[in-house]
Amino acid sequence: MKKIIGIVVLVFVFTLTTQAQKKRGNKGPQMTVEQHTDLTVKKMTLALDLSDKQQNQIKPLIKAQAEERKAGMEKRKEARKSDTKPTADEMYAMQSKRLDDQIAFKNNMKKILNDEQFEKFEKMNKGRKMKGKKKDSKERRMAKEKRD
Repeated sequence: MKKIIGIVVLVFVFTLTTQAQKKRGNKGPQMTVEQHTDLTVKKMTLALDLSDKQQNQIKPLIKAQAEERKAGMEKRKEARKSDTKPTADEMYAMQSKRLDDQIAFKNNMKKILNDEQFEKFEKMNKGRKMKGKKKDSKERRMAKEKRD
């Protein structure tokens, strides 16, 4: 009898844990593209000391990036729901397009910003990329520890 109660308690605890992890995935309301654009431009203005002219030039670039990101997320959600995986050619095309977009964005930013501002911009981007890499490696370590 004690074993049965122990097993029931264990199953109950396991079920609660998995439900809590599922709920953590919902991040709440998402910002609109315009809200995201405004906040990003304001952060860049503070960090890079942008003029009004530079802000007006950067805003459409940031907005286009945010719209592309949102469209890509929707496309990935649909693919996840239909359980389809992209082919190797599709992956290559997506990554190539992403890199081309990054190059174009960087070139546009180089035209808009002066040399000192562009150096700061590059440092900001490098720090952001490293932060993502650290987070990825930390998540991998945690997942590996759970498996062991």
